[in-house]
Amino acid sequence: MWTATSLIVLLAWAAAPNSAKLLRSPYHLRSSNVNRNSVPVEGDVGSRLLLTPYIEAGEIEEARELSTVKGGHIPEDIRSHSGFFTVNKEYNSNLFFWFFPAEHGYDTAPLLVWLQGGPGSTSLYGLFTELGPFFVGLDEKSLDKNPYSWHKNHSIIFIDNPVGTGFSFTDHEEGYAREQVQVGAELYSAIIQFLKLFPELQKVPFFITGESYAGKYVPAFAHTIHQNNPTAELKINFHGIAVGNGFTDPITILDYSHFLFQLGLVDTNTYREMVAVESNGKVEIQEGRLVEAFLSWNRDLDIFMVQSDFWNLYNLLYEVEPEVGGDLYNFVELPEVRLALHVGDQPFSSGGIVYQLMIPDFMNSVRPWLEEVIENYRVLFYSGQMDIIVAYPLTVGMYNTLEFKDAEGYRNAERVPWYVGEQLAGYTKTGGNFTEVLVRNAGHMVPTDQPVWAFDLIYRFTRDALVPKNKQP
Repeated sequence: MWTATSLIVLLAWAAAPNSAKLLRSPYHLRSSNVNRNSVPVEGDVGSRLLLTPYIEAGEIEEARELSTVKGGHIPEDIRSHSGFFTVNKEYNSNLFFWFFPAEHGYDTAPLLVWLQGGPGSTSLYGLFTELGPFFVGLDEKSLDKNPYSWHKNHSIIFIDNPVGTGFSFTDHEEGYAREQVQVGAELYSAIIQFLKLFPELQKVPFFITGESYAGKYVPAFAHTIHQNNPTAELKINFHGIAVGNGFTDPITILDYSHFLFQLGLVDTNTYREMVAVESNGKVEIQEGRLVEAFLSWNRDLDIFMVQSDFWNLYNLLYEVEPEVGGDLYNFVELPEVRLALHVGDQPFSSGGIVYQLMIPDFMNSVRPWLEEVIENYRVLFYSGQMDIIVAYPLTVGMYNTLEFKDAEGYRNAERVPWYVGEQLAGYTKTGGNFTEVLVRNAGHMVPTDQPVWAFDLIYRFTRDALVPKNKQP
């Protein structure tokens, strides 16, 4: 919960004379399409499909049939299922999912969960603009197939996480997550229900994937699986995690000044101003004053944007992030799409409540959980070279200070080129279970900017085949 001191600090800062100028973008880490809430629902949208009662009653075939996605402009040759899993009965908290079986090798292909960041960004952003089976057409009523969809050779579940994100909902304010323990527990509940709904997938390798603020969700979910698996009735065949541009350890990321100065995007005066803010923010993190630290982080980025007049934190090559197809938010509001996805008139939110309630936990680190995961499972962290908000050099600051059995091996390892065919896609470095990859000419959303290379990377990682050094014919 918010403490009285935290609330006073936040409200006082927001009311300060310069706060209007320095809070141009209060939802950093979100996609550019943020703070979106549902429009009034019209037409036949059906009702919300809550699958948990069917699963608990053993009515698996009926649940699978009811969850089948049909119509709604969605290509008939792309199979999928969607609905809700109840993850907290006391508060009627439910997570929305959309599942795509692997197009090839369904019985053996790895199973992925994809989690978006934010906090509060819908996983449908990743589905429709990054790595899913299709993009929204410019008419916002049709879908264009993605030739590099990860579902080509993986089964993949997109989950609106945490509760309150996208179509996921709760009936009580207490149902919203305030920290990562709750996030991990509710995702664990959802995946257990999913594996009961699709028992044929219980034996395939399972991986958790995500980007940005999901750099916290993913280790939290992995930690929960690791803690529960030894005594669980249904054991998850958990193999590892893959995180893109992960906001995992904020104290090492709060160092934008040096990075931006070396790029020439800030001058000496702005650099010094940012250094002072960052120094204060690091002390605030160390002292557990996390709301104050969040405000310092936010202020640091806003100083950069105001002084440089450069507003795109996701790819330094573009002043404005390029659009990918039509507006996915308009598409999912279509009555026929709502009907097909079994969401009924449930309001769709990519708004601020999830983000706001996470602010007291925002600058917390999940480093210990990440280190635990590295000791026991395969871990991939990849970064787009052109990202600002979770810049690669800042993330390396975390890599170099991680503690795990082969940490020294990682620090001393040779960094090798990674090729996809004749193209130099990036560079990779491995120590034990841990691999980090720099993806060239990509920003915060790597699969959007470099879909071919991202497709190759996730395939090789889940098949434990990272990464060739030489050019491939």
